[in-house]
Amino acid sequence: MPREHFDDKPKSLGSPAARAARLAELREPHIAPLTAFVETLRAEMGSNYRIPYFDPWDGGTAAEILYLLEAPGAKTVISGFISRNNPDETAKNFFQLNQQSGISRKRTVTWNIIPWYIGSGSRIRPANSDDIEVGIQSLNSLLDLLPRLRAIVLIGYKAQRGSNYIAKLRPDVRLFESPHPSPLFVNKSPRNREKILTVLREVADYLDLSRTEARPVSAAPSDRPARD
Repeated sequence: MPREHFDDKPKSLGSPAARAARLAELREPHIAPLTAFVETLRAEMGSNYRIPYFDPWDGGTAAEILYLLEAPGAKTVISGFISRNNPDETAKNFFQLNQQSGISRKRTVTWNIIPWYIGSGSRIRPANSDDIEVGIQSLNSLLDLLPRLRAIVLIGYKAQRGSNYIAKLRPDVRLFESPHPSPLFVNKSPRNREKILTVLREVADYLDLSRTEARPVSAAPSDRPARD
């Protein structure tokens, strides 16, 4: 079913038809290497590890921003995607905050520092040091698939524990730290949503600034080649 039959809105992956349509996009060129990465990781870890796919509605290998959260939640396992369209309140908050920041989702890709579900049934357990140590090992292979990456946003305390390791892997990429957009944090105070939004706006400003600085200096008018 064509993508245009489904709106890009919060919780849209609660629909089985929307999930099936998203699955059909996993071999598109921009996402295919990340799909292969997930399938290789699944084969290495074994069937007991439930690892969701990257969302093909994001930027895939063309992404400039990597959002790195903690671990997939139960709704992520059901949908099969790490997605801002997942049918839960955390994903809804993340969707809305990205919209408010003005960052196009095609400039982003989302992953977890622990790529697999660490709960049992419908309840996720807190991540521990061993989870992070094992989960982070696959990150080097992932970063090799993101040649345009310029910023990594570590979302939540557990993801932020990997900052030193990540900085060594990609010293050329700017790291940002953000609170987690779970309802437990966002709903605790009206200021908490603004804290996350402030970080995302800083990321947007950094990308626009670094892109401007990377542009070559224009030639003097007399040196410019004639147009065809």
